[in-house]
This record gives sequence, structure tokens and C-alpha cells, in this order.
Amino acid sequence: MRIIFLGTGGGMPSRRRGLPAIAIKYAGSTLLFDCGESTQRQAMLAGLGFKRNFKIFLTHLHGDHVLGLPGLLYTMSMLGRNDSIEIYGPVGTKEVVKALLVTTCGATSFPLKIFEVDEGIVYTSQEYKVEAIKTVHSVYSLAYKLQEKERPGKMRVEYLESIGLPRGPLWGKLQRGCTVVYKGSKITPEEAVGPPRKGRIVVYTGDTRPTDRIVEFSINADVLIHDATFSHELLERAKMEGHSTAKEAAETAAAAAVKRLYLFHISPRYDNDPERLLSEARSIFPQTYLSEDLMQYDVPYPLGEE
Repeated sequence: MRIIFLGTGGGMPSRRRGLPAIAIKYAGSTLLFDCGESTQRQAMLAGLGFKRNFKIFLTHLHGDHVLGLPGLLYTMSMLGRNDSIEIYGPVGTKEVVKALLVTTCGATSFPLKIFEVDEGIVYTSQEYKVEAIKTVHSVYSLAYKLQEKERPGKMRVEYLESIGLPRGPLWGKLQRGCTVVYKGSKITPEEAVGPPRKGRIVVYTGDTRPTDRIVEFSINADVLIHDATFSHELLERAKMEGHSTAKEAAETAAAAAVKRLYLFHISPRYDNDPERLLSEARSIFPQTYLSEDLMQYDVPYPLGEE
């Protein structure tokens, strides 16, 4: 599960940061959360590739979060993509995407499947699910949680070797929850396999004020990527515009007991002094990191559950 920060700024691009876009490579898919201008170029620089199974999740329809869609989709068409792409977003997404394509690149070489979603489970697969909740912003906006499903427990190797069960298909059946028979004796999954292992969790808030619901949504997340547009001295402006300060992001991370916080959607005013935000947040939540364009992070399994 690899997180790739393609654009980490907010409002308008700066010399240091592009506009919001986060890719997560997992289970043979690329999940793209928001799509600011020049996302396709950032994806190229990151070596992301455009031929994988691709899904796009939009938090809201402000320009800095969606204006990269025409360029991304046109680039994919130029590369001859045939497989469909799914786009998930709040009510109005179909109209916005259609308008962007009509005025720019027109039809794509592949089918677009657009789903307007609300709170709840918006997508599920064999390996993971994506859930959304409403946030507090100047327009209707969603936060997303990517949650890996529980994985089977570890094989109790010493026990299995002690009874002589050979490695192979029978081990696989036990890990899938099936009882097997070996030399006339039944072996149950409870005997052969440890307890299920919890999946990893990544939460991306999009643009938002801090809320108790986001804390609850993010409990024990491995990674929280939280709006931190301003330093706390601009709290009143953050309230007025529906954003969070670095301090508030850190308070949310601490309350939710997450493992790692990334400050995101950074105002261009901090291009020359990003440490102001980082130090403000780390005074409350030490495991805070300042997201940077093209930064990558591989989300580890909990210790002992690799």
C-alpha cells in the first residue's frame, strides 16, 4: 500500500507545490483522491503509469481539486487506453466532468463510469473498501477512508510441522477457513491458523474544519492526511473559509490515536517557511510530517503482522 503525494498545495499552484492529488497504489489498482491541475505530469514524474486499474475519488468540486481531470483523461486517451475509469464524487460530479470534457478534450477513448455518492461505503472489493463521510467546508465535501479488509491469520508453522502436514494446498485450505483431513485425522483452522490480522487504514479529509466526526472516522488509522491550510495565527480565516490549521490537524490526530499524520493542502504563503506548520503540529502530535509533492510512503503492517 503505497501513498504518492502528487500535489500538496491548495487554492493555487506555487513554485513548491502543485494542487491536491493523492495516489494510492494497492491490490493492483491506483486509487486517485482529487485531481488538481497537472496531475498527469506529476504522475509521470512519480512513475505512476496510466494502464493500471484506475479509480478516482473527488472530495468536492472546487476547481483546485478537479481541474486536472481533463488533462489526465486526455493523456490516457492519447496513450490508447481502452479500459473504463470510475469516478466517484458528490452530487454534481456528472455535470462537472461532462462540462470539463466538452470544453477541453471531448470524448475519451475509454468508457467513463461516474458515480455520485454520499456518506457510507462508496466502493468495495475483495481486498478493501472505501468509505465516505461529510465534512465541514464552504461547499458539500467528503472525506474518504481506504480500509484494507482483515487478512487471514498466520499459519502455526511449528504445530503443522510437528504433525507432519506438508506445505502446499492443504495449508492454503486451512488459511481459507476449511477443515482438512490428513492421515485420517481432522485438522481445523482454529488449530492451524492464528487470529485474523487487521487491515491498514488511510484517511484523507479533503478540505474541512476539524470535527468530532473526523476524529471518530480516523480512530487508529495508520495514516491521516488532514487539511492544514493555515498556521493557527490565521484561525479566524480558517473558520471563514472552511479549512483547518496545522494545530487543529494535530489535535485531531492525537484524539484519533492515529499512527502518522500528514499535513496537506498547504497555502502558498508557507512556501518559504513550511517549518512553521510542522513545528506547530509536532508540539501536539510528534508523528507529524509535512507532505511534499512526489513524496512517497509505504504503509507498513503492524509489527508482528507482516
